Amino acid sequence: MNKTMHAVLSILDRRTDIVGSRELSRLLKMHGIDLTERTVRYYLKMLDRQNYTEVFGKEGRRITAAGRDELKRALVSDKVGFVISKIETLSYLTRLDTERMEGQVILNISLFPQRSLRRALVLLKPVFASPYVMSDRVVMAGGRERIGAVEVPQGMAALGTVCSVTINGIFLKAGVPITSRYGGVVEIDGGEAKRFLSLISYDGSSLDPLEIFIKSGMTDAEGAVRSGCGRILASFREIPVVCLDQAQRLAGHLKERGIRGILVIGKPNTPLLGVPVGIDKAGIVVIGGLNPVAVLEEHGIETENTAMSTLVEYSRLVPFSAVQSPAKAVS
Repeated sequence: MNKTMHAVLSILDRRTDIVGSRELSRLLKMHGIDLTERTVRYYLKMLDRQNYTEVFGKEGRRITAAGRDELKRALVSDKVGFVISKIETLSYLTRLDTERMEGQVILNISLFPQRSLRRALVLLKPVFASPYVMSDRVVMAGGRERIGAVEVPQGMAALGTVCSVTINGIFLKAGVPITSRYGGVVEIDGGEAKRFLSLISYDGSSLDPLEIFIKSGMTDAEGAVRSGCGRILASFREIPVVCLDQAQRLAGHLKERGIRGILVIGKPNTPLLGVPVGIDKAGIVVIGGLNPVAVLEEHGIETENTAMSTLVEYSRLVPFSAVQSPAKAVS
C-alpha cells in the first residue's frame, strides 16, 4: 500500500457511486498526485488484485469491505491530523438553516446488535431527555438499510446522532471562526461542569478522541444523567474574543431550535474548565454527540462507532420519543 493507492481508496471510501479513472485522475490532484488516466488504471488493477476495489465494467470502481479495512490500517503517518482535517471539511459542508431547520447536518453512526435493541431503547430514553446530548433528534435503521452513505450490516441496528461538528458549520456560516482543539472527558458535579479530566488534541490524532474515551471505559454518562454527578464526553473549541457576543447569541438561538450542544462559553483570555486559551481567544465547551452511546457501553452493549460519519438532511431526523417501540425504531 503506497501513498497513491491509499489516496485512491480514500477517494472511493467517500463516494457512494461508481467512480471512473478520469474522475479519479481529477480528484487525485487534490491529494497532490498528478497522474494520467492510464496510470490511474494501472493502480486500480493492483487494487483489484488485492480485492480492495470492485470492477463495474467500463463505469469504474467501488471500494470493497476489504479495501475499507485496509484503509483503516495503512499509512498511519498519513492519518495523523486526519481528524482535524475531516472536521474542517465537514464544517464547510454543513448546510443547516437554523430558522427553517432545513439542510444537511453531520451524523455520528453507532452500530449495535439488533438483539439488544429493546434494552438499548430503554437505556437511551433518559439520556435524550437530559442536557448532555447535542439534540434529541435521531435516525435509526436496521440491517441492509442506509443512513446517508452508510449501509447497516445484517443483524445490526444503527443509531444516527447529531455530531458536535455541526456547531462548527453553523458558526462558520454565521461568520464566526471556530477552531476545534481537544476532545475530552468532563467531570459533572451537582449538575455543573467542573473540569476536564482528560484531553486528546485533534491535531495530533489519527482517531476521534471521543471514540477512544468510550472504549477505554472513562465515561460515567449515566451518572451525570441520573444524579448530576458523572463524566461526560465533550470537546473544547476556541473563538476570537471579538466574536464572543455573537457566539452567545447563536448559542441561545440554537438552544431554542433544539440544538443544545453548547455546554459553556468562557470569558476572554481566561482558562475554561482548566484548559488555557490562546491570546485574544475565548473557549467553548461543546457536548459530545456520542454521549448516548457511552451509556450503552457502560451497560455492556458493544457498539461500533464512527464519529463524523455522514451528512444527512435534518428533516430525516425524528425526536427520540418517536422511536420508543422497537417496531418503529427500525423502518
